[in-house]
Amino acid sequence: MTAIRKRVLSGMQPSGLMHLGNYLGALENWKALQEQYDCYFFVADWHALSTNYADTSRIRMFVRDMLIDWLAGGIDPERATIFIQSRIPEHAILHLLLSMMAPVSWLERNPTYKEKQEEIKEKDLTTYGFLGYPVLQAADILLYKPDFVPVGKDQLPHLELTRELARRFNDIYKTSVFPEPKEHLTKFPKVIGTDGRKMSKSYHNTINLSDTEPAVRQKLKTMVTDPARVRRTDPGNPDLCPVYEFHKIYSPQGTQDQINKDCRTAAIGCIDCKKLVADRLVEQLTPIWDIRAKLTQDSSQVDEIVDAGSKRAATVAKATLQEVNEAMKI
Repeated sequence: MTAIRKRVLSGMQPSGLMHLGNYLGALENWKALQEQYDCYFFVADWHALSTNYADTSRIRMFVRDMLIDWLAGGIDPERATIFIQSRIPEHAILHLLLSMMAPVSWLERNPTYKEKQEEIKEKDLTTYGFLGYPVLQAADILLYKPDFVPVGKDQLPHLELTRELARRFNDIYKTSVFPEPKEHLTKFPKVIGTDGRKMSKSYHNTINLSDTEPAVRQKLKTMVTDPARVRRTDPGNPDLCPVYEFHKIYSPQGTQDQINKDCRTAAIGCIDCKKLVADRLVEQLTPIWDIRAKLTQDSSQVDEIVDAGSKRAATVAKATLQEVNEAMKI
């Protein structure tokens, strides 16, 4: 008999073009999980409204581009259920029901609530939707009763709120509808952007999966290096160089060791160092670009995958909501 796989659920907000930080931090992990677990991966387009409600003009485009990037990056619809959050109205319904019993104090203590307000000052985030988005996140998770949710340590408070809401629901209605999902702790690598800071859309320092080869090479060519290397003959320190961080990700160990040695003795210049890592990165991205090009030219395959995935997800979501309605006697 085939053993029943444990279930994993994860989502991603379509807030812009996917970059190497997203790929290395999330998609690489998802690819590994889909080999072992029953995976549900969804595009959290309703979550995008929490910060972009005033301008929704590009959300549909971001959703489509994200799905293409997922498929090109190795997410397999034969091994994972791929769907869009807004296609499943049960997410909104369970969000509503859970919000009726979610204490405001639980939401106000969410560390992201005030951090984001400080970080994104150009937008009005003093909204009910932004305060309550962790409840929607909890509904996203609990609908599918996953065994595990892949998170980094900084996301543990969000998952704990989900567990608290599950316990509160079960306690109020004397039921066991919602099992408490466990964390699948994942080390999300800090990918450095072209300006030396963490790669982020808000910093405009990203290398995107949708970039062309010339664009990738140009971005790496202008990437900051060890500030002490003013002249070609100046010795450098790879430990302080963002370009060397890319070598540690993409270059074989022998190349890393040689670059480390040559940089410290000024035997290699920054231009040649950047070209070497650009060659490696292009080699890694070429298969992704090939699949992206095919899916972009003919997106009917993407539609079919999302339609099938949304139907599978809807079956699970409807069954859970039926249990919820029976427990609440509504």
